[in-house]
Amino acid sequence: MGGLSSGTQRFCNKKCLTNAYVLSVAKKVPPDVVDRQVEEIFRGNCPKCRGLGPIDVHKVHQVWSALVLIRWTTKPQVSCRSCATKSQLGGVLFSAVFGWWGFPWGFILTPVQITRNVADMCKGPNPSKPSDALRKLVLVKIGAQALQKSQPNTPPPLAK
Repeated sequence: MGGLSSGTQRFCNKKCLTNAYVLSVAKKVPPDVVDRQVEEIFRGNCPKCRGLGPIDVHKVHQVWSALVLIRWTTKPQVSCRSCATKSQLGGVLFSAVFGWWGFPWGFILTPVQITRNVADMCKGPNPSKPSDALRKLVLVKIGAQALQKSQPNTPPPLAK
């Protein structure tokens, strides 16, 4: 059914293969370097509002549908809790307006995505320590930078 192979591993597409390669490069970076960058981001200013942290990865869930078409997404966002809450509230409003219009999945997925946003607004990541999601994001960033330095004339790999 398609996909790409690399050795004994199989990936859904080129982006997944590239991301796995970036992570394999990043895992060779000493843990203290990763920890330092994670703490720097966690204790830094919010990339959206420039306000004080803690900064972490928050998820925003949305659903859009029209008759038989439906699209639901979960997007990670690196920000402070306040910016995340605003984006999640936007996800609730977007889903409440545009999610219901598909049959039957709009009626099913709209309450699911709204509930996920509300749950994440209430819970969210632990504000006393960086999440594993933030650590993974930093690892991918370090891996992409390391690949860029080793191959300066190639575009940066896809990483999300």
